[in-house]
Amino acid sequence: MPRIISIDYGQKRTGIAVTDEMQIIASGLTTIPTHTLTDFLKDYFSKEKVEAVLIGEPKQMNGLPSESASVINGFAKHFANIFPDIKIIRVDERFTSKMAFQTMIDSGLSKKQRQNKGLIDEISATILLQDYLSSKK
Repeated sequence: MPRIISIDYGQKRTGIAVTDEMQIIASGLTTIPTHTLTDFLKDYFSKEKVEAVLIGEPKQMNGLPSESASVINGFAKHFANIFPDIKIIRVDERFTSKMAFQTMIDSGLSKKQRQNKGLIDEISATILLQDYLSSKK
């Protein structure tokens, strides 16, 4: 089976998570500088079969788009133009950063480790993806 990846897109950094080949478990893949994202994805897609990409849809508590929505929507359009054969799935990302931070605390990471914003982005992408996989069952 092809994999599904999740992208926690940010203006500086982007967290990426991926499923196993059976699409059961989501795992953090990496966090990269956003300006390298397209090249990273081209390389990754040349090595791995990917069925779909989850891209977060940032919303405010009232359900309206957040300030970063236009930037992420622009990325989603850019992605669709470059990779037209890969399905894009938009998912609500409202609480993922808070959940990622709590996961880091629950995992016993030190305060210094919890300040690693790249790790938060990668865990956020993993939470988005695992939530999606769970909702498909």
